[in-house]
Amino acid sequence: MRGVAVNLYRPACVVRAAVLSAGSWGTAVAKVLADAGSDVVVHARRGEVADAINTRHRNPAYWPDSELPAGLRATTDPAFALEGADCLVLSIPAQTLRGNLAAWAPYIGPGTVIVSLMKGIEAGTGLRASQVITEVTGLPAERVAVLSGPNLAAEIMAGQPAAATIACPDETVAQRLQKVCHTAYFRPYTSTDVIGCELGGALKNVIALGAGIATGMGVGANATAVLITRGLAETTRLAVAMGADAATLAGLAGLGDLVATCSSPLSRNYAFGTHLGRGVSLERAVAATRRTTEGVRSAEAVLDLAHAHGVEMPITRVVVALLNEKISLDEAAAVLMQRPPKPER
Repeated sequence: MRGVAVNLYRPACVVRAAVLSAGSWGTAVAKVLADAGSDVVVHARRGEVADAINTRHRNPAYWPDSELPAGLRATTDPAFALEGADCLVLSIPAQTLRGNLAAWAPYIGPGTVIVSLMKGIEAGTGLRASQVITEVTGLPAERVAVLSGPNLAAEIMAGQPAAATIACPDETVAQRLQKVCHTAYFRPYTSTDVIGCELGGALKNVIALGAGIATGMGVGANATAVLITRGLAETTRLAVAMGADAATLAGLAGLGDLVATCSSPLSRNYAFGTHLGRGVSLERAVAATRRTTEGVRSAEAVLDLAHAHGVEMPITRVVVALLNEKISLDEAAAVLMQRPPKPER
């Protein structure tokens, strides 16, 4: 029956959300939060971006053709963005998290919950984003949540159906956040498995590089399916070794995210891999992709984690070798195809 549109998912009370910063994915999640009824302030580094969001309801740097909710505000002042915030949503490159968060920490309120959107492993330490957050801020793990899943930002900006997992050690916090970002087009599920959600999101970027390389080489859909399936297997091995629940890796934050990232040209990691598979140099692939490609920056850290936990990750190992230009494309394919046969478990 047609009539007045009603947002069935609006929280009973308005939640004040700060989103740092105004990149591609951060802007998309800010839109979700605003559409769900939250009072949202986005932190933008550049004044012209903040002004455009406030006056034209556009983010000219990432989404010039997409209209943002009229109530969504922007600022260049992180202190203003964080003032009175019930939740802080962090969406910055994983390798810059520590430095940025140290600068922002003094403005985080005593009751603020932090939500990480980051899908990378910190180089040099092997820490997940939630671990960096607790280390830098001193907050307990129960106040840090993770949002992860098959979430291509362009589709969410267009209001196309999507789902995600919100994980937090405190299930009550996860359930509250679930209500805060539930809209007619975005359906969140809850979990307490932060390790599984974070590793699923970080490791799928490395596998997506491999899937993109296979596509660029033109080796066929069979090879891509193999990379996705065996990529899930090695991702699950490492995640379980680090304390995750294997079931999480079969869900939205694992298989769901892996399939979307390994099969869509909207995925930065898949697109980057495609360039490499076509024989483009690493430098030219970086220039062509233009935006942060977490898989490239995290691949070696992932492999270090695998070595530390005694886990075999052949696809990740080959991707790292390609990124370091230690093997050719043809050699990479041969290394994977000529491994000793074994049973599938």
